Amino acid sequence: MCTLSPKGGLFLSIQFTSDLSENLQKLEALFAQDNTFIVRQLQTRGGLHCAVLFFDGMINNRAINESIVRPLMESEAHNPTAEAVASTIIQINDAKLVPDTDAMLSSLLYGETVILIDGDSRPIVVETKGFALRSPSEPESEKVLRGPREGFTESFMTNLSMLRRRVNDPRLTFSFSRYAGETNTVVCVCWIKGVTPPALVHEMQSRIRNMSLDGILDSNYVAECIRDAPSSPFPTLGTTERPDVAVSRLLEGRVVVLTDGSPVALSAPCILQECFQANDDYYIAVRQAAVSRTLRAIGFGLSIIIPALYVALLGFHQELLPTRLLLAIAAAQKGVPLPVFWEILLLLLVFETLKEAGTRTPSVMGSTMSIVGGLVLGQAAVSARFLSAPAVIIVAIAAVTGLTVPKLQSAGLLLRFSLLAASAAAGLYGLLLGLSLAIAHLCTLRSFHCPYLLNLIPRVHPNLDDAWLRAPWRDMPRRRFLAHQEEDT
Repeated sequence: MCTLSPKGGLFLSIQFTSDLSENLQKLEALFAQDNTFIVRQLQTRGGLHCAVLFFDGMINNRAINESIVRPLMESEAHNPTAEAVASTIIQINDAKLVPDTDAMLSSLLYGETVILIDGDSRPIVVETKGFALRSPSEPESEKVLRGPREGFTESFMTNLSMLRRRVNDPRLTFSFSRYAGETNTVVCVCWIKGVTPPALVHEMQSRIRNMSLDGILDSNYVAECIRDAPSSPFPTLGTTERPDVAVSRLLEGRVVVLTDGSPVALSAPCILQECFQANDDYYIAVRQAAVSRTLRAIGFGLSIIIPALYVALLGFHQELLPTRLLLAIAAAQKGVPLPVFWEILLLLLVFETLKEAGTRTPSVMGSTMSIVGGLVLGQAAVSARFLSAPAVIIVAIAAVTGLTVPKLQSAGLLLRFSLLAASAAAGLYGLLLGLSLAIAHLCTLRSFHCPYLLNLIPRVHPNLDDAWLRAPWRDMPRRRFLAHQEEDT
């Protein structure tokens, strides 16, 4: 099922008449400053006067010449109607009448060809898109050792075809809408009837309808307008560039949102355990996936706690450290001018700066700069007694373990600095207070009325088949993590 509703009023109101010359004057006035707007007028053998309109660079020239121009020129029909031209003369798969002027102009701007006939006010829209597209390739941020290698592209219909090819079920539903003022971007809501709760679909469609933007250039524009708790560092909308991941979320009863021009698909609801999952978990052995998930969870905990714990123990609770370890750290800090808190804070800031610089630099040069910069600066700082070696080790561990959960890097960064400040102020008590506030915040989060800690809180009908550890596929014949939510409602 497909529904299309324009929103935003991009075009001036144009009323076509049966006079072809008058209609062409209106369009040429509308696109007077655009040299890519092409108007080709034709006179058929049967005396029909018509015009073929398209934008150069957006269309398939061969399709226009062989499937539109040649059949029209060779037609001997006398005064055919627009329906007759679309159904009997045009030799192309998709040719239809579009009386709505705004819809017709939107199609024209998106690479389709419009045919106007003298004596008929109804334009014919023909599918002839032919602009350059990127081939589906594996996303750089979601690579797998085993499994499918396809990824979404900027081509809207290509992305939908990837979903349709994997879900060979007529219940897979696409609902299209056009939004955002000047860009007139198409947004598609995807779900499986009978699997996705209708209330979830209506909530997603309602939030998208209420967006108010002058343009949408990426799916993040949509995400920021429809997500829950926009000020929270934890993601309350799922994101992926892989069609297999999007399909798995559809099978779980979620809603997937695709945006024209963006390779990133959104999914809702999003829960915390999703951030610790990886694509490889479902393409490798169960025990290996369990070990990987456990390491990710431990790594994220270490990345946010270790710097704060180091500062708390050295600043307030030295008696909790073994004597030999305390003496070794004291010897390493001899001659270092900075207190422990400022030492760790400075190193964390330097690391984040190097990471940002490496991200914004071309790939080969960026990785080299990050590695060489970190090694050279760290070694030089320790040799000059500006920083201590244990502090460098602590920050390196926090930095490396923080990369195990890419989806929580933003939340991990904020928690790392917040817990560090709390530990510097009140030691272990500050660290525990900070962790308690973070857990309390997670307990209050919801994603499209779904608890963010679903499957992790016993009183919220947990589904333990795929929570922290994944059960074998023979024990998960159906993956409906929203099934208990449907029963409650």
